[in-house]
Amino acid sequence: MSVATLQGGFVDAPRDAAFAFRKIMNVMARPGTIETVTGATPPAPLSQTAGTVLLTLADADTPIYLAGEADTPEVRGWLAFHTGAPFAGPSHATFAVGQWQDLLPLGRFPIGTPEYPDRSATLIVEVDVLEASGARLTGPGIKTSADLSLPDADEMAANSQLFPLGLDFYLTCGDRIAALPRSTRIG
Repeated sequence: MSVATLQGGFVDAPRDAAFAFRKIMNVMARPGTIETVTGATPPAPLSQTAGTVLLTLADADTPIYLAGEADTPEVRGWLAFHTGAPFAGPSHATFAVGQWQDLLPLGRFPIGTPEYPDRSATLIVEVDVLEASGARLTGPGIKTSADLSLPDADEMAANSQLFPLGLDFYLTCGDRIAALPRSTRIG
């Protein structure tokens, strides 16, 4: 086990995880909101925020799919040590992380079932730009409307048409995060 595998976790795990959890849940409850989330220092190419989300939400019962460049021995070792989460293919993932193009096609991920819509995947999409402009969002948690830069508004709008089934998304960029739950309408 390398030194890099052991480093980069939360310094004060209970406190850091609690602060991160609050911000992560806030962005999911308020689509279009952008928060700063810090606490973890994962190995490249994961952003600080993507690593913090996984340290906060993943555990031994939440299989992770690492897409494209995110799938490195260093990232696998770091996540295994800090979360205990197993790795899986897209069809069995609870969480998936990577660049948008590496996560496509979205149909590979579980979208839940009518009986258990919560048995869907949450995708952590690493983006180059995250700002309050672009696609118009409406729906639960949004007072009137919000704007958010999305990697593919059409694909994400198609996902929202599956509600109550579908995927949920966290968009991460450096130390910033926003979310797009499946209940959000785009357009």
